[in-house]
Amino acid sequence: MTKDTDSLDARMTVPLRTVVGDVDLAVDVVDETLRPGALDLPVRWAHVCELRDPAPYLLGDELLLTSGVNLPTGAAEVDRYVRGLRASGIAALGFGITPPMSAVLPDALRRACVRHGLPLLVVPQRTPFLAVSRAVAVALAEAGRRELRRIADAREALTRAATDGLDELARRLADRLAGWVRLLDADDRVVTEHRVPAPPPPELGGLLAHLRAGSGVRSASTELADGSHVVAQPAYPQATSEFLVIAGRGEPFGGAERAILAVGAALLGLVGRGGSGSGDLAASATGLLLASAGPGEAAAALLGDGPYRVLAGTPYRRGPGVVEAGYHWLRARLGTPLIQVTEGPAFTAVVSSRWDTARLDGLRADGWLAVAGGLVPAERLPGALAEVKALRERAVALGRPVLGGASGLASVIEPTAAAGYAARMLAPLHSLDASRGGELLDTLRAWLAHHGGWDRTAAALGVHRNSVRHRIGQAERALDMDLSDPETRMELWFALRWSR
Repeated sequence: MTKDTDSLDARMTVPLRTVVGDVDLAVDVVDETLRPGALDLPVRWAHVCELRDPAPYLLGDELLLTSGVNLPTGAAEVDRYVRGLRASGIAALGFGITPPMSAVLPDALRRACVRHGLPLLVVPQRTPFLAVSRAVAVALAEAGRRELRRIADAREALTRAATDGLDELARRLADRLAGWVRLLDADDRVVTEHRVPAPPPPELGGLLAHLRAGSGVRSASTELADGSHVVAQPAYPQATSEFLVIAGRGEPFGGAERAILAVGAALLGLVGRGGSGSGDLAASATGLLLASAGPGEAAAALLGDGPYRVLAGTPYRRGPGVVEAGYHWLRARLGTPLIQVTEGPAFTAVVSSRWDTARLDGLRADGWLAVAGGLVPAERLPGALAEVKALRERAVALGRPVLGGASGLASVIEPTAAAGYAARMLAPLHSLDASRGGELLDTLRAWLAHHGGWDRTAAALGVHRNSVRHRIGQAERALDMDLSDPETRMELWFALRWSR
């Protein structure tokens, strides 16, 4: 809270008209120096400086106060002095009347300020510079308190709106920002939105690409062609960018607006984690329970066309910790609620297409040896487990993650034909395995994955090497094949991969 408050205070400003309108200060404005909108210029603080060239030491948005102690006397030098101040970005120059040194406003200074459009204030002799600095400080403090109250009110209103779901939360957030809001999922599909212009600004594509390419908690912003402003950031606590929040408004986002957006993003992330598609989930589950829809139909209705991957993980070396083995950790890391965690530990999940070996390596660092199957449409997800099981055997044999995909022979075989081929080739083993829980098929798959190594296969299965020899011998006789033939092994490997 302190960090947020300090950050807000550092960005706090008050308009120049606050100083001009303070009757206790009684400053006069040289009207001809005011360009349009000058009285709305932001003042970050008031600062006294009598340097001959103070520009290199200024940060911008200052109300600079001087009594002209070192003010040049020549018109050209005064012009250079004012030009430097204007370039430094100060809000205004306040000249103090201090007889006998400066009994009147120097005409050269007035003309230079008019020429360069630098607002010029005349501070009367009875008003010390300290009073001006104090007035600005008081105004800044009061503005800060107003902003904090606005943020607190928004936090309370958005928290109440969160109980009514994502749509209401997005609406309230857009109202508080006086703009529009859109929430996207990991595949950049709209989850909910409010008042987004139609069509959406074309600049959003580049903004999202920039944000997706980053890591950690971050944000990106841009000014659109129409002069409006857009900010995008992850919906915390989904720092892996499962959800992205985009907000736009006509005016720039100030410190308070960014703080309100951060609150809204956090709540959108939390509500989104609760399941933005719970209605679709309920409908799909009901269809399965009533047998009115098959697994493929239910998956397509729930997830959309896809494509998707089936992800599976087993322990790597010491395995995941207690937290990393839990459903909630996996949900946040994988970016999906569709996860089945089993003893071992092990997990199987349905994830979006946005997976690569780098993300799989990240899971390995947390104790998970994971594999990702090839891309499939939602209706083919039920048949994707066979490939994932084969990939898992390869990953265990290689000691590294494996990313599947349609390449080589697998890419030219029609799925139905591949499944039929596998069923015919493996039929004898299925018959023998009917009362064995699939141990022959599992052993053959592990043995092929370990390149026929007896000891490594036995270690992977947790059985004696003689048991592996016995089972492989049974499989060889049942299949009536020579398992020492590399071509036969290749055919069996693809059959096991395609088997459903």
